[in-house]
Amino acid sequence: MDHGTLKHISYEIIGCAYKVHSALGPGVLESAYEVCMAHELVKCGYTVQRQVMIPLEYDGVQLESGFRLDLLVADEIIVELKAVDRILPVHQAQIITYLKLMKKHVGLLLNFHEARMREGIHRFVI
Repeated sequence: MDHGTLKHISYEIIGCAYKVHSALGPGVLESAYEVCMAHELVKCGYTVQRQVMIPLEYDGVQLESGFRLDLLVADEIIVELKAVDRILPVHQAQIITYLKLMKKHVGLLLNFHEARMREGIHRFVI
């Protein structure tokens, strides 16, 4: 998928995040944001996979890692949802690792615990 298309999808995902945040506010569990985000993205016409198992290959062997990403949109963009006081370096490292393991190039880390959603949006491109 070309860069322009990925950028467009990213903007639509962010638009859905604003809509969900406006409706639910900052005090809900991550799982509720996940269900609502998936619903909004499907309404926009995107394929959405929830709780996708991430493969881990080590020493030439496929291992069960237990890693799961929150949302995979259009089979291209990883969306990790948080409901935390602040994004920590470990959260950023998590999405970068997921992008590498899944061989994807664009990821969004969305923290719904912020009073203003725009402060909770972090985009990663590798």
